[in-house]
Amino acid sequence: MTEHKFAIVLGTRPEIVKLAPILRVCDERCISYSLIHTGQHYSDELDSVFFERLNLPKPDYHLDIGSDSHGKQTSKMLTGIEDIVQTENVDIVLVQGDTNTVLAGAIATSKLDAKLGHIEAGLRSFNRDMPEEINRIVTDHVGDFLFAPTEESATLLRNEGIDESRIYVTGNTIVDAVQANREIAIEKSAVLKEHNLTPGEFILMTAHRAENVDDPDRLASILSGIDRVARELDYPVIYPIHPRTQNRLNEFNLTVPDTTRLVDPLDFLDFLRLEDTASLVITDSGGVQEETCILQTPCVTVRDSTERPETVSVGANVVVGTDPEDIVNGAIEQLHKSTDWEAPFGDGTAAEQILDILL
Repeated sequence: MTEHKFAIVLGTRPEIVKLAPILRVCDERCISYSLIHTGQHYSDELDSVFFERLNLPKPDYHLDIGSDSHGKQTSKMLTGIEDIVQTENVDIVLVQGDTNTVLAGAIATSKLDAKLGHIEAGLRSFNRDMPEEINRIVTDHVGDFLFAPTEESATLLRNEGIDESRIYVTGNTIVDAVQANREIAIEKSAVLKEHNLTPGEFILMTAHRAENVDDPDRLASILSGIDRVARELDYPVIYPIHPRTQNRLNEFNLTVPDTTRLVDPLDFLDFLRLEDTASLVITDSGGVQEETCILQTPCVTVRDSTERPETVSVGANVVVGTDPEDIVNGAIEQLHKSTDWEAPFGDGTAAEQILDILL
């Protein structure tokens, strides 16, 4: 077997969660790697606590990029990643998802004598106004190993002219992560008690995407729609809010309805426990759409499109936009559905499959 030196690049909470299974399998197999954290999520409560609670090794490199414009943030990451890959003589770089961290890792690697592996390849929302969509497309087209979570994602890659030899359907590492941590969350998380929540009698909400929270009208519509759902069901809403979104609420002078409880960002185990026990989740997060599908929790997506259409196909999710009436109708529709759908993202062995392919 050829000895490879990997670099694993991450920078946000979802990347930490979805790459955790890769890190664990590398450690189990004594595979050498350098862990590069760009610092795209830059506050401690959004970052280091994830490594601690998930028992992950501390990064070998931390670029401390922090917040900035897309161009400045990406250029700083690109420079830092390039230097490390060259210094460490890395021959395979792994990135996951669609963030600026992923884009920087992809561009840096494409200019060097190293191969790029993209985990969660082939996702498309077909909305090029979303920065994430551009990041996905660029990364897939410069990638050498494209690990598609589903056959549908692989088909989208083929439709863009990408050679079959670069495409591998492996499932999604989020299944590995959810399966590994669901029971741990039941045992260790006290989030329900801390927030006085009864399983099956509350709504979990997230909203963080720029197209929603940077638009005062869309953000106000989402808050209004969720308030109407809460009153219709007589359930409280719990909303772990990102600091950036809180700043937008203040900037737009928007008031959160009485039905909605704002809480600080949660670590993965606490958030997983809420997803697992909520009666309904209303979100604009792609990762949350996947996780609720795996956990058999109904989901309503407050966006105009989704790059996870499989969640809609199996009945786990409905995409409603941001009109309050559509949010209410979507919520009622989801709550009246059976939750016995089959999650389409694999069997929980994605990390094993990905490393088998690379090695």
